[in-house]
Amino acid sequence: QPQLVESGGGLVQPGGSLRLSCAASGFTLDYYVIAWFRQAPGKERDFVAAISVSGSNTHYADSVKGRFTISRDNAKNMAYLQMNSLKPEDTAVYYCAADLAYNDYAHTSSDRRTMDYWGKGTLVTVSS
Repeated sequence: QPQLVESGGGLVQPGGSLRLSCAASGFTLDYYVIAWFRQAPGKERDFVAAISVSGSNTHYADSVKGRFTISRDNAKNMAYLQMNSLKPEDTAVYYCAADLAYNDYAHTSSDRRTMDYWGKGTLVTVSS
């Protein structure tokens, strides 16, 4: 049974950092683009970042560029989202998702409707 499980969320003060992890089981991430999305209360689920199969290409939402870094470790079947300089508006449930890859691009995987697998999310709260 393919599964994605996020971890690493929590409460952090503005300006702080968190590292989210995404663990895959039941399938290999080697053939999938990994993306992170987030959903704030009362809002739609928005794209945050994506990383290509090889890890060579990444794509970020403008709101997180320069602050967040997506990475992956195919040998461990894991992906990560390092979040720095966090702001209250980053508060949301963060989801990782896997999109079957046909190339080594990342920018083609920003549409939540094309994702094949989803995790259940981890809550990030940025507040003083």
